[in-house]
Amino acid sequence: MLKLNRLSPYQLLVLGFLAVIVTGGILLSTPWAVKGGNVDVSLAFFTATSAVCVTGLVAVDTATHWTFSGQLVIMLLIQVGGLGIMAFATFFALLLGKRIHLKQRLVLQQALGKNSIEGIVNIFRYLLIFSFCIELAGTLILTLHWLPAMGFKKALWYGLFHSISAFNNAGFDLFGNFASLTAYTTDITVNLVISSLLIIGGIGFVVIYEIFNYKKIKRLSLHSRVVLITTAGLIIAGTLVIFASEYNHAFRHLPLGGKILASYFQAVTPRTAGFNTVDLNSLLLSTQLLIISLMFVGGSPGSTAGGIKTSTFAVLGLAIYSILKGKRDTEVFGRRIAHQEVARALAIALLGLFIIFMVTFLVALTHQADLIKILFEVTSALGTVGLSLGLTPELNQLGRILIMITMFFGRVGPLTIGYALAYRQKQPEMRYPEGKIMLG
Repeated sequence: MLKLNRLSPYQLLVLGFLAVIVTGGILLSTPWAVKGGNVDVSLAFFTATSAVCVTGLVAVDTATHWTFSGQLVIMLLIQVGGLGIMAFATFFALLLGKRIHLKQRLVLQQALGKNSIEGIVNIFRYLLIFSFCIELAGTLILTLHWLPAMGFKKALWYGLFHSISAFNNAGFDLFGNFASLTAYTTDITVNLVISSLLIIGGIGFVVIYEIFNYKKIKRLSLHSRVVLITTAGLIIAGTLVIFASEYNHAFRHLPLGGKILASYFQAVTPRTAGFNTVDLNSLLLSTQLLIISLMFVGGSPGSTAGGIKTSTFAVLGLAIYSILKGKRDTEVFGRRIAHQEVARALAIALLGLFIIFMVTFLVALTHQADLIKILFEVTSALGTVGLSLGLTPELNQLGRILIMITMFFGRVGPLTIGYALAYRQKQPEMRYPEGKIMLG
């Protein structure tokens, strides 16, 4: 029998996600979850994996294939997967008045990507309250906006589902025909509400906590400053490049305001939301490659987003700059970044690239599709984005399994899984003599 007290925080985190995926897959495999009652177990587990990993890649249309009960299960899986299994475990423990022990605090620390356990329970308490308030606000605005066209019940359900899906960066939608938000390309309310939820959910809860407590703490940590600047830079740069590329192409029929709005939304959504307001197949190859790059970077640590994370991208950029400048240390804002952190960032990026290459290679072996289409899908899975050029519904059983594994790696993190597999309770303390290898 598995003894949980002997497991590392990494192993508990991995097992927690697996347990929720299995539970969701079983629930979606029941006849009451599927319209018509024709159950496909592999499809149910694929959808559960996509929901828990807040990815949004779907092999069938969410609106037409699943019943209301099935959609409700998907929404709950998105909520649990987005905020994290340990967040809800902590929530119920606090409700029952139970004490959060050291082992649980270590798992919470790993889930948030925080460097210490100091104040970790308070951050999680704040995280849950803040998240529910933001989702409620998004639900209210979207419900009122859709009320005249949909009626109260449908508008409320759509507002709630899409608010939770957006804040958790999941990308699931209920508009049918795999259309996502293409009917709202120039709708300012839908674009701004959804994109705001995406950004807030993907910026990281530690950053949000520091921003809202700025008057008390009087400063932002180095992590928060790097994340905010990198996030803003990627959104602005992405918007400008997409606007310039698609001005006279995919956006040619839109008014100027619509072009700007579409460019902005398509720059935000790869980080890592899964919604789109234009047909991605209509975009230029160069724009699709840019979106792949943004999906690979993803959101920020301790958030509902995936990817290698903005902080990893920033550290790698700073390290390259330092090397080119001949500096011994990687520096930013008058602070030195530890060599171990630079090595960790490099490991995350290289592991991500290796997984993308291997899965792309394996999918290409069994599917006759354009390389860009396969690469787009695989990167979207690893970045837990959910954007697609239409390959997911065409996947065979092997393709689905490969994408499911990729989504799981993307949500939990390759390093976390590696630590979970390699963990030993007692590690020998020894260091080998230093050696030299010629590089470059």
